[in-house]
Amino acid sequence: MNSPVIAPSVLAADFANLQRDVEMLNESRADWIHIDIMDGLFVPIISFGLPVCEAINRHAQKPLDVHLMIERPEHYLAAFQKAGAEVISVHYEACTHLHRTLQEIKALGCQAGVAINPHTSVSLLEDVIMDIDLVCIMSVNPGFGGQSFIPNTYQKVRDLKAIINRKGAGTLIEIDGGVNADNTPKLMEAGADVLVAGSFVFKAENPKATIAALKDA
Repeated sequence: MNSPVIAPSVLAADFANLQRDVEMLNESRADWIHIDIMDGLFVPIISFGLPVCEAINRHAQKPLDVHLMIERPEHYLAAFQKAGAEVISVHYEACTHLHRTLQEIKALGCQAGVAINPHTSVSLLEDVIMDIDLVCIMSVNPGFGGQSFIPNTYQKVRDLKAIINRKGAGTLIEIDGGVNADNTPKLMEAGADVLVAGSFVFKAENPKATIAALKDA
């Protein structure tokens, strides 16, 4: 079993010391930096937007994995690519024309991701799986950090992996929400490739050691 790609979520970082926390991630074994963009419409709260993404990019030495929890994400793709995004994930639930949006992300030179909420079936992605570089399975309800992991996620990962294998796609499976040392081995066994961890990393006594432990799980 391969080591997971670890993408710590800066939603759980210290916003007053964001440069310090990004530099800590640079020095750690993290692979990507996950940035949650929330508009207060698609999800209940507002996080941060383009200026903060640009600021993180100025200090980051790891790829930026940008998760757009926003309505009408297709209006902002080019702006986030310019702000440093290398992976852009849009929500299935927010995209009327998902295939077109995926093509637009790829045309910008970014990896194209699709995020799905806990109630959304992975089977809905079957027709576009060949166009998706990454599926972000939300293992909590989007909008708030520190929530409990939803156990049905394991089955969703297995079901999605079956679709990917059947279609011969190269799509990665990312898990976002409630990831910790206890559920990481089961997620990897089910077929996950990328793990987003926020509170578990940034509230740890030693975040770099916590990231290393997830990497070696």
